[in-house]
Amino acid sequence: MTRATLSASAPAASWKAELELWFAPAAGKTRLARRRHLGPLMVQSPFHPEKDGTCHVYVLHPPGGVAGGDELALKFHLAPAARALLTTPGATKFYCTRTGLSRQVTAIDVADGGMCEYFPQETILFDGAQAEVVTEVDLAGSAGFAGWDFFCLGRPAADERFATGRLRQRVEIRRDGRPLWVERSNLAGGSPMLGAAHALAGHTTWGTMVYVAAGLDSAAERVRAALGDQGQGRFSVSCLAEVVVCRYLGPHAAEGKALFARAWGVLRNLSQGKAASPPRIWAT
Repeated sequence: MTRATLSASAPAASWKAELELWFAPAAGKTRLARRRHLGPLMVQSPFHPEKDGTCHVYVLHPPGGVAGGDELALKFHLAPAARALLTTPGATKFYCTRTGLSRQVTAIDVADGGMCEYFPQETILFDGAQAEVVTEVDLAGSAGFAGWDFFCLGRPAADERFATGRLRQRVEIRRDGRPLWVERSNLAGGSPMLGAAHALAGHTTWGTMVYVAAGLDSAAERVRAALGDQGQGRFSVSCLAEVVVCRYLGPHAAEGKALFARAWGVLRNLSQGKAASPPRIWAT
C-alpha cells in the first residue's frame, strides 16, 4: 500500500520539513539508533524513565506554526521488541492561509513485539486555515500502538471562530496490511456540522485516542469504572475487535487530555502490565 507523501508542488516560500527516527533495543533499553531531519523538525535527547527501558522522545517544531503551503513529514520506525513514547512540547498551529494547503503527514512502522505510543499536543486551527493531517500506522505481528489527536477550532478566547477554511483528516492503522481502523473527516469552516447535534454540537474541541494491543478484554468497562462521572457527556469509550477507541467532545483540550491520560493508564496496565508514565513535559 502506498504511503502518504509530501507533495512536490508547495509554494516556493513554504517550508518542507522532515524528521525520521529509528528505534531499536540495545543493552536493556530501547535506543534512538538513528535520526534524519530536514528543515525545522528535530528531537531532544531521549529519556528512559521506565524500568523496562521505554524510550521517551520529544518531537520539536521550533516555528510552532504551519503556514500556507508548509509541509511536515514525520516517520518513526520501531525494530522488533522496541518500545517508544513520543510527544510534543506544545500545540501545533495551522495559520490562516491564502497560498495553499498546509499538510502534516505522520507514518509509523512497528515491527513484531514493538510498542509505539504517540501522544502529540493539540492541533489549533486558526480561522482561514487550510489543513490536511494524515496519520498512517503499520503494525507487524504482535506489535501494538496507542495514539491520540486533539483538534481545536479557532481561538475562542480571542473571540475567533472557525468561520472559513477547511480541515481534512485521515487516520489508518493496519496490521500486516489488514486495516484495523480507518477514519476520515472533511470539515469546512462555517459548516452547519459545527453546530449540529449529531456532529460537534457547538463545541470547539474534539479528540480521539486509539489503543491497539492484546489483552484488552473488558477494557471499556474498566475505563468507565476508573473515570466514573468524570467527563460525563463529553467522554466515551468503545471496543472494536483489537481496537479500543476513546472520544472527547467538549470545550477544553486540557480536560480531554486529562481524561485520555486516565484511560491510557488503565489500558496500559491491562495490555502491558505496567503503570502509565506521563512525560515530564506534560506537567510544565
